[in-house]
Amino acid sequence: MNTPCFKAISLTHKKAPLAIRELLALDTRACQALLLTLRRELGLSDVLVLSTCNRTEVYYSSPGDFSTAILEQLAALKGRQELGEYGSYFTCFTRSEEAVQHLFEVAMGLDAQVVGDQQISQQVKQAYQWSVDADAAGPFLHRLLHSIFYTHKRVEQETSFREGAASTAYATLELVERLTAHLPSPRVLVLGLGEIGSDACKYFAGSSRFAEVKVCNRTRSRAEAVAAQHGLPVLDFADLALGLQAADVVVSSVAAATPLITGQLMAGLSVLSHKFLVDLSVPRSIEAEVEDVPGVLLYTIDAIRSQTSATLQRRLAAVPQVRAIIAESMAALREWSREMAVSPTIQKLKSTLEQLRQEELQRYQNKVSPAEAARLEEVTKALMQKVLKQPVLQLKAACRRGETGALVDLLTELFDLEKEAAHHLSVA
Repeated sequence: MNTPCFKAISLTHKKAPLAIRELLALDTRACQALLLTLRRELGLSDVLVLSTCNRTEVYYSSPGDFSTAILEQLAALKGRQELGEYGSYFTCFTRSEEAVQHLFEVAMGLDAQVVGDQQISQQVKQAYQWSVDADAAGPFLHRLLHSIFYTHKRVEQETSFREGAASTAYATLELVERLTAHLPSPRVLVLGLGEIGSDACKYFAGSSRFAEVKVCNRTRSRAEAVAAQHGLPVLDFADLALGLQAADVVVSSVAAATPLITGQLMAGLSVLSHKFLVDLSVPRSIEAEVEDVPGVLLYTIDAIRSQTSATLQRRLAAVPQVRAIIAESMAALREWSREMAVSPTIQKLKSTLEQLRQEELQRYQNKVSPAEAARLEEVTKALMQKVLKQPVLQLKAACRRGETGALVDLLTELFDLEKEAAHHLSVA
């Protein structure tokens, strides 16, 4: 792919266990800080920083490989200098074609832990917005992301890959329903109402399996808004211990630097039967030591696998169609990239012909009337467009064949474009 040396470095659930992913996970502020550092201090362009519960990735354009430098900046941001022990968990995409393909697959949900997870597309959009705000998105990244958004729309309209409710939150519902199959009327507490928590509320509220589903969040107004949307009761955050005591199932997706639910907290409760804790947070919001309490069972994000449901089977069946649509989008992106490569030559040719046109018009400006001058302006512009048309068409055709080099050299020599470009710059 004729791109500006697009590359990526990726940490995902495929190579890194949860313990490593949570150490290197980035919140919103950290993503934006890393983005600015890579743009300003390393001088990278087309920078995109993406961090979710299952991945931390950086995309960038540069002739050189900045993987090590990016890892160093990431380690410094996280306050961890032992970089060497983490490097093996990352995958580096140093070829443009591979990096572009990977981002397409990530954004479509092909690379998600739950195949087709719809939240990832929103997370990619948010990451792109951060790049735009930081002036870190160049022409290539703009084109790439808009190609991805268009591809996402095609996938939704033309395949069954987006049908049904298969996501991390939905997979959690299926897991909890299976775990509590022996309970007549299980009670659920959803703690933390970010994207995943809010999504979980929607699915749990829509299930008739549970006697009660309560929501709890540090910010009361957020809890009330989500609760009102799904008709659920609110537990005040100050009453968290009481909520933990009453619930059979706790689904936590709290964004916190340290675990909110600790072994000590759970040990202080009266656990009379099994209590299921599901931690969807990265970093984890539930301490592993909670399982030291008799009757408490903990499930982390890595336990949320693609559930064998009809919805997911349809999605898996649609994967070849999704890959075919991605291939079409990448082919169009390649063609655009090649045309961008000859764009400077086209612009130089236009500038050269415009300069000649202006010089000729100046020779006659004192010899013609205003009406004649206007007519000359119109005629010479039309003539220039006709002269330009064939070289531009031939350049674009050569782009599609991947044979632009000889034609660019020929046009540059015929019209002395390098000399004319230098002349125009000196005049400017």
